[in-house]
Amino acid sequence: MTPGARNLITDVAGLRVGNAEDHAIKTGVTVLTADSPLTCGAHVMGGAPGTRETDLLAPDKSVQAVDALVLSGGSAFGLDAASGVMDALAAQGRGFQVGPHRVPIVPAAILFDLINGGDKAWGVNPYRALGVEAVAAAGEVFALGTAGAGTGAIAGRLKGGLGSASLVVGGITVGALVAVNSLGNTTMGDGPEFWANPFEVDGEFGHCGAGHATLSDTFQTKLDAMERGNTTIAIVATDAKLDKAGCTRLATAAHDGLARAIVPSHTPMDGDLTFAISTGTGEAGPEALMTLGHAAAICLARATARAVYLADSAPGDLVPTWKGQFDANA
Repeated sequence: MTPGARNLITDVAGLRVGNAEDHAIKTGVTVLTADSPLTCGAHVMGGAPGTRETDLLAPDKSVQAVDALVLSGGSAFGLDAASGVMDALAAQGRGFQVGPHRVPIVPAAILFDLINGGDKAWGVNPYRALGVEAVAAAGEVFALGTAGAGTGAIAGRLKGGLGSASLVVGGITVGALVAVNSLGNTTMGDGPEFWANPFEVDGEFGHCGAGHATLSDTFQTKLDAMERGNTTIAIVATDAKLDKAGCTRLATAAHDGLARAIVPSHTPMDGDLTFAISTGTGEAGPEALMTLGHAAAICLARATARAVYLADSAPGDLVPTWKGQFDANA
């Protein structure tokens, strides 16, 4: 297994990702899309999810593909980002054909970033406009860290962010995209070592060693977690040919990556959700799904650590960044 050329989810050919941010509010939106509809599944492991159009992703539901996926800040307000994405895609002639009309299929998931030091007195909900902006920005290369849906995220004791990673396995590409806003921590104890360090490739999140954690370290979480809110939301993707059931299984397996990178994860106060998509351009039989699930989990663990490692400080932040805490050269 080796990373793709960009070490981004867009190493899966045909995918594009766009970010939009409002740094005064400390929030943002990330959109994943492609020129053609995408087979998609989803799985929720957290106890407090916020979602839109996820019921239709179940294998027994009639809609077979989606036009885009949205990750957004803003708690329930952020679900309106999908409306902006729908508007932008409809203007491009995209969507599910219903008689003379096309309806873009845009599932979404949100994280809670309403208590992060930003100015939330916005008057008019900003997320619809951010959704439109994110679609316009979509491309093969995009920013990580304090960007998109990760702009106002907090991950345990440190600032969270947006992360991505990829792997090529036997000619098939797997990638992950994640906005990390977890109750649990991505690092061990008071040190710089990431829980995901065993899976790091080429120093992509600091090459700071294996570290050592005690049992008490695993119970150190955000202060006032119930008030601040949490959730880690993610997308994994592959060019292997999977149906909706296969994508659902891939999303389920990918959650192992969150559990490897965030301690504790999937708590009652987190809304952890993972989407999985297939572009369907590469063949993979049922026996390959186990390998794909393992690769997706590894990608998601690495992407989670990268999100925190690459976060930048900003005025009004309530917690430090990893760089500010541990990197003397930052």
